[in-house]
Amino acid sequence: MNNSLLNLHIDALGAMSRGPKDFARIAFAVSDIEEPPDDLEEFRSLLLAGQPEFTALWTQKLTSWDMAETAPWSAAPAGTEERRADTYAKLGFDDEVRKALDVAVPLVAGAQPVVISKDFTPWYTKEKSTARSFYWSAYERVLRDKGWSEAAIASLDQASHSVVERLADPTQSTAYSARGLVVGYVQSGKTANFTGVIAKAVDAGYRLVIVLGGTLNLLRGQTQRRLDMELIGRENILRGISPDDIDSLIGVDYQDDEDWPAKFVSHDGRPSDRGAFDIERLTTRADDYQGLGQGISALDIPKTDPTRPLHDPVNLHPSAARVMVVKKNKDVLTKLVTDLKRVGNILGELPVLIIDDESDQASVNTVNRAKQTEGKEARTAINGLISQLLQLLPRAQYVGYTATPFANVFIDPDDAQDIFPRDFLISLPRPLGYMGVQDFHDLDSAVPASERTFANSQEKAHVRGVYDGTDDRLLEAMDAFVLSGALKLYRISQGRVPESKYRHHTMLVHDSVRMADHKALAQRLNSAWREFYGSSAAHERLAKLFTEDFKPVCDVRAEGASVPESYEALKPFVSSARRLISLGSDPVIIVNGDKERDYEQADLDFDRTPNVWKILVGGTKLSRGFTVEGLTVTYYRRKTQQADTLMQMGRWFGFRDQYRDLVRLYIGREEPYGKGKTLDLYEAFEAICQDEEVFRAQLAQYATMIDGEPQLTPERMLPLVSQHLALIRPSARNKMFNSELVEIRSPGKPIEPAAYPVAPAQTARNTERWRPLLHVFDANPVTLTLPPDSSSPLKRTFQATTTLVPHAELISVLSQLEWEGDNHFTPHLNYLAQLDGSLATVDNWLLVAPQTTPSRRVEATLLGHGPASLVRRSRQLQKVAFGRISGLEHRRWAQALINEAQTDTLLAGPLALGIRTGVVLLYAVVETDDDTKLRAAAPDGVADPAQAFLAFTVIPPAAANDSSLRLLRYQAKRSGPRESS
Repeated sequence: MNNSLLNLHIDALGAMSRGPKDFARIAFAVSDIEEPPDDLEEFRSLLLAGQPEFTALWTQKLTSWDMAETAPWSAAPAGTEERRADTYAKLGFDDEVRKALDVAVPLVAGAQPVVISKDFTPWYTKEKSTARSFYWSAYERVLRDKGWSEAAIASLDQASHSVVERLADPTQSTAYSARGLVVGYVQSGKTANFTGVIAKAVDAGYRLVIVLGGTLNLLRGQTQRRLDMELIGRENILRGISPDDIDSLIGVDYQDDEDWPAKFVSHDGRPSDRGAFDIERLTTRADDYQGLGQGISALDIPKTDPTRPLHDPVNLHPSAARVMVVKKNKDVLTKLVTDLKRVGNILGELPVLIIDDESDQASVNTVNRAKQTEGKEARTAINGLISQLLQLLPRAQYVGYTATPFANVFIDPDDAQDIFPRDFLISLPRPLGYMGVQDFHDLDSAVPASERTFANSQEKAHVRGVYDGTDDRLLEAMDAFVLSGALKLYRISQGRVPESKYRHHTMLVHDSVRMADHKALAQRLNSAWREFYGSSAAHERLAKLFTEDFKPVCDVRAEGASVPESYEALKPFVSSARRLISLGSDPVIIVNGDKERDYEQADLDFDRTPNVWKILVGGTKLSRGFTVEGLTVTYYRRKTQQADTLMQMGRWFGFRDQYRDLVRLYIGREEPYGKGKTLDLYEAFEAICQDEEVFRAQLAQYATMIDGEPQLTPERMLPLVSQHLALIRPSARNKMFNSELVEIRSPGKPIEPAAYPVAPAQTARNTERWRPLLHVFDANPVTLTLPPDSSSPLKRTFQATTTLVPHAELISVLSQLEWEGDNHFTPHLNYLAQLDGSLATVDNWLLVAPQTTPSRRVEATLLGHGPASLVRRSRQLQKVAFGRISGLEHRRWAQALINEAQTDTLLAGPLALGIRTGVVLLYAVVETDDDTKLRAAAPDGVADPAQAFLAFTVIPPAAANDSSLRLLRYQAKRSGPRESS
């Protein structure tokens, strides 16, 4: 290989810190050659040959340019072919070099972080971040050593940069305390993100980092170890002690750790000796915050120039950073606050970063305002102490991290001393390789239930329902745990997977919050282990499960991993798996309790125990913040009425590299819930996850800047949540939000209200209001066709009656309708009403009444019109709102009609739309989940208007907006009485 050519490329790319530039000119400028190179043929050949050094070099640089949130050289969005083309143009590369780079460095069109932010003063530029990047560069190396792809590293780089640039400049003279929130997915790598943020923040000048790391020392210790291993590093832990001096190492952290020192990042010497700065730890893995030490000397930071403040760059950059990881515990935080009060004036000069992990747990003030006394502010203990920290540290930046952000955005935005994310909210993209809701649920699948297989259905592949009956499938779940462990060992034996990949292998059993239940369940599991796994019958049972379940799933989902042809080939590894599970003591570990010692079990220490192959039984403490390494089989039957609590219990979400096909979820489908009712936990999870996805999708939709201004700022997030989450009380929005959403514009997008009245009298009034348009049911049915698309390769048809109605007639009906609870349709109606020419013009609406298949059709007349095809719909769990109203194929058909609207309708088919015609899907709905009750609502073929109501989905034309392209409009609330009209 041509080393001089490689060095030339290293130097040239190193000179492009602000973005791509003409490669030939830069290469000429940084080299000793006499004229610019005009032949890139050797470079192209090396790329096509897969030369690793060149490929790695260009992968790092090109991917970082692809993923940059803002790119001065390109107006194209990140992660697009257009962005890549603009980059090539700036580099001056011809088509041949471009093709070679596209082959060597394929474009990864991954999702980008969604940023909702106030305006901020740009200070953390790419140049500044490149100039001071000691700890970030070290962390990048750690991630590459862990096997992260360049695309994943670039995504983390961009996401963490988006956070740091919205903090205050640590060197600015005026103190400012920013508040922000970063939203990830459950077990999706939030720790990696805030580690990257800490690395960049200390590089930029933040000199005290306080990480609020959970409510248990177990969780706090996990976070401390992660930061020590991947960021702080060996030299900062040893603090000058020779690793060969055995006596001096007594009492030094991690001397009993399985991964010390090999897997702890090394900085190749003390950072302060290498032109950087050291990091001093104020907490250790074993010890939470104990105090600031001799005379608070830990924060007695020496200044290079005593005449200047600490935040002056002359003093700031040479000084050591301090890092502490503390529990969200009243005693610990009280001690910290007390110590800081003794420090003195230096706190006003100290740039501080506070990272609040799981920020919706314990940190949020839950005291009822009604209990507050005159002149005294009432706060919960942890919230009050965090508030005191922020007041003591005027240069502190607070960044919360959570997967369930709703409690955080309901914090009073007018309370300047609280932790409302007033400055920014960043929604992280779903990471590559993450198993989330899409991997366990068949969301909006076009494949009929009868045709779903292990290959095309996530539910079929991974989910095993537990129904009411004599067999609760717990023994089968244990069998799945043994079999999946055996399959991991088999894959190791084939040489394709390193042993470290499957170091831990666990099963989680979570069916109650009561500790007595945990004890009884653990006894049952231990008894079953002794009784059912020592005979030939065990192998017969395991062979059956392998043949009927694991083998067919692995055959279509193993993604290249080894799969044995028969149970006989797997049998030796079953015995090995059983031995590993039995090591030490019983196969079951109970994880619960109120005290730290309940969690300090050697068999539960994923850091220091070489192999944790166990079944974990527990409740709440096995959910939030606790990482169950190697989790493969989950048995879940616990009920809860809180959406965020339920979401945090989804420990089966996460990264399952090279064993995704082995993951199984046994989940209750008929759990007793109230008097005479049952709860389908699988469906409950799906509903909650879909609500979360809708929240994220809306943030993404409104994150687009209009005329350089944000459409949505953090203070205006509340209505976006209130329309979708069960936990939101109508009155709470009025108390916690200082403006109201009055208009939502949805050009070309479906509008589907769902909170239809509960009272029969209201239902009857609404049905009567639809009377002027009920002639749609009198029309002759037509067959409508949905051609093959991305959802299905098949042509699909359905029957419907249709009619065309003027805009004014539709709005007249919609504006009279009554709704259950707060009228969330009003902002949509305000938009639709303006399509009379005020905002844009819609002439007509195509009213479409789809019919069910003839074999299941229930027909009835409604107020003398019809017959109409009745459909059944149910309200969502614990909500007044129904689930989806329109059928998936009906909506896809209507959306296609809107998308393909023609300017000249004479050139298209009979139901083709012009650009000034919208679509309304109209259904005669009966609230039931049972066909018998559906028929009972229409005795003698006549529907009772108090039982059958009209539900609809409206899709306006795609052009139904004005030139501003705004999608939201707000106005200030009026606190006084409204004048009568």
